Amino acid sequence: MIGPDDIPYLPRGVRLHFDRVRDTWVLLAPERAITLDQVGQAILAEIDGARSFGVITQALAAKYNAPAEEIAKDSAGFLGALKDRRFLELQP
Repeated sequence: MIGPDDIPYLPRGVRLHFDRVRDTWVLLAPERAITLDQVGQAILAEIDGARSFGVITQALAAKYNAPAEEIAKDSAGFLGALKDRRFLELQP
């Protein structure tokens, strides 16, 4: 589970990329790729390796005028799945 003080970051070799051929955002890693929807891209665009998960969810809540608790719950599930697949790491 991702806590509000954890700092998510993309590990070396993983990057957010706009695929012009498919006209969509993808998360690229060595020999792997995940096609992202608008929500996934919005969440990953906020990850800079410096801000905590709590700060990121507050920023998303303000940007999209949505409840922070709902954003945190949905984002934690998404980022947790990426962490399990080694597309994301956490700094405590």
